[in-house]
Amino acid sequence: MQPKAVIFDIGNVLIEWQPERFYDRVIGADRRQAMFAEVDLHGMNDRVDLGGHFTETIYATAEEYPEWRTEIRMWHDHWIELASPAIDHSVRLKSALRAKGIPVFSLTNFGIQSFDYAATQYPFLTEFDRQYISGHMKVIKPDPEIYRMVEADCGIEPSALLFADDRTDNITMAASRGWQTHLFDGPQGWADALVSHGLLTPREAA
Repeated sequence: MQPKAVIFDIGNVLIEWQPERFYDRVIGADRRQAMFAEVDLHGMNDRVDLGGHFTETIYATAEEYPEWRTEIRMWHDHWIELASPAIDHSVRLKSALRAKGIPVFSLTNFGIQSFDYAATQYPFLTEFDRQYISGHMKVIKPDPEIYRMVEADCGIEPSALLFADDRTDNITMAASRGWQTHLFDGPQGWADALVSHGLLTPREAA
């Protein structure tokens, strides 16, 4: 079945999300590894993605680990550097789909305040036909509930949804619900997939 709507993850699909790379550059790989071993920073970020306040959640975590206070606060204070740069080819693909009238949705684990901030730096984040942002939904991928909520809201049968995400667990859950899926490992592969599904021509996907 040709997809009736295309769903983009955001982190590592439209914007690079590489906190470890940022910390390696700023504090060095050894200190970064020690901090990540002691502090569950990705768990902290999940709490933001579940709707926790961006500043309050990160700053509270920083106070729990005073020896890492400055570094943990960087997750907030330098956040846009963790979430950069944009993946330009993916952004062009999103625009090409919308230009053809193909509905394009986002489905992303993203906090409320952090998404609002990101949208000021990346205006294309507001250019979707429907937005599914975990912070507002209070559930994160790969919980099946977030996929069910998307299905109920958009009204499109699961088999007609095409979803791109860089995480295998997120893709596996979507596929289990009958969605068409693409495991994103770079924009060219995603472009080729959109062509193979008959949604874009090779020229449009360039």
